[in-house]
Amino acid sequence: MTRTRSFACAAALFFLSGLSTAADWSDTAIGWRTGTQFREPQNPNAIGKNIINITHASGYRYGNQFLNLDLLKSNSKDPSSPGGSRGAFEAYLTYRHTLDFAKISGRSFAAGPIRNLGLTTGIDLNSKDDAGYNSRKRMFVLGPQIMWNVPGRFNSAILMAWESNAPHGPFAPISGVRGRYHYKAHPMLALDWGIPLSERVTFEGFANFITAKGRDEVGRSTGPETNIDMRVMYDAGAAMGIRKRALLVGLEYQYWHNKFGNTDATTRNRGNTANTPMLRVEHHF
Repeated sequence: MTRTRSFACAAALFFLSGLSTAADWSDTAIGWRTGTQFREPQNPNAIGKNIINITHASGYRYGNQFLNLDLLKSNSKDPSSPGGSRGAFEAYLTYRHTLDFAKISGRSFAAGPIRNLGLTTGIDLNSKDDAGYNSRKRMFVLGPQIMWNVPGRFNSAILMAWESNAPHGPFAPISGVRGRYHYKAHPMLALDWGIPLSERVTFEGFANFITAKGRDEVGRSTGPETNIDMRVMYDAGAAMGIRKRALLVGLEYQYWHNKFGNTDATTRNRGNTANTPMLRVEHHF
């Protein structure tokens, strides 16, 4: 737990320290969401989780960037030690930076439904203290992005992903992996959106469609992964006369198939697919 919390704090400080430097605009939020139908590979149980998220988005002279840090606390169905009653703790950080071709070149790339083009780079990091795997994921991504001409925001990117992991739980000695294990480089289609449905309601979310990444640490074939997370958010801040988009509340739903590349064949249908409804609240600064 101490190591995972230290990772979360260090990662947040490192990335947040320079995010707002010379920003033309920025939006920072802290949020909470909860659900009871989360799933984890190799675990047959439906899991309850409470998640605190810190999110930052900003634009500057040459592009824009996005950071999200999730701090996830499971209930005892996802224990932190074999036979333990305390739930696991996980920190998951996602950072994306997009160079805006129009800003860099000074000319428009708009054409039909396309608003603009860009180049996206980024990193995913995680650390978890669960009873079995103790994930230490690291993934770098790079690829072109299309910004579509819609009300609000809708972006799509084709990214190449380079992923590795260095598990430190009981799983690691079984697999024979003592250091960091590298999967095959693999492409992914990444979508993100924020579409206004009315003056106070928005439809937001992301979707990642990821191809198989070769074999895992014990030689099992991974499968294509689908992770769709979408939410309908109501602007309670504006309704209460506080400030527009100061307080958002809503319902969220996540569909995650072949989570982290695990398939029916590798887990015998134990936790590799999740259908998770959630409640979500966000405060924007």
